[in-house]
Amino acid sequence: CRQLFRSPSMPSSVIRPILKRIERPQDRDTPVKTKRRKSVAGTPGEEAAAEPVARLLRSRSYCHEEIENLLANDHRELIGDFSKAYVLQTVEGKHQDLKYISPEMMVAVLTGQFSSLIESCVIVDCRYPYEYEGGHIKGAVNLPLERDVEEFLLKKPIVPFDASKRVIVIFHCEFSSERGPRMCRFVREKDRACNEYPNLHYPELYVLKGGYREFFPQYQSHCEPQDYRPMHHEDFKEDLRKFRLKSR
Repeated sequence: CRQLFRSPSMPSSVIRPILKRIERPQDRDTPVKTKRRKSVAGTPGEEAAAEPVARLLRSRSYCHEEIENLLANDHRELIGDFSKAYVLQTVEGKHQDLKYISPEMMVAVLTGQFSSLIESCVIVDCRYPYEYEGGHIKGAVNLPLERDVEEFLLKKPIVPFDASKRVIVIFHCEFSSERGPRMCRFVREKDRACNEYPNLHYPELYVLKGGYREFFPQYQSHCEPQDYRPMHHEDFKEDLRKFRLKSR
């Protein structure tokens, strides 16, 4: 019965037999029997014929404003300004309000697999300088303090030369458990404050799941120097204390 809704360009010889098949003899279509058929659900022919009609009615029930509201509320699929879907495949992480990517996805970005869609990828390493100096992802910028990231990203926002491409920001720390997610939220909050909703300078923010601790063992060739210095390193206790005080 769905063939009744095919394109008008279909030959009438194809449509006519279908129309004849669903016609019923007039002697069976008495008012009483017609009324009974409408009140009794479940006949295959009637369900199949009614299904496309119901779909058409549902699609017409959404006005333009309602569609915009649906898109605006779909935080799982759309980037921060609701203009398009996230370009990178995400995974579940510790904080449900943030978008996480796997180390494999990070490497895909680093090796240019998304170059046709992404013009610039800013990797923000939120670890302390002694951690960053001990080994970091190639191309990452070390922004451990809120004033650092505000100065780098928001004082003069990065704008793509090609309007059809994107600027994305990926945050991480040692485990991407606290410092990275906190900085990601900070950037979004400040970005919202200096733009008219829902516009954003950086609508597409990600967090690297597992942080540098998970990335380094798998992809050392993408790190420089090829080493890993933990936050609680015995030789940098004083540096840790100093930067924790600054972070507060």
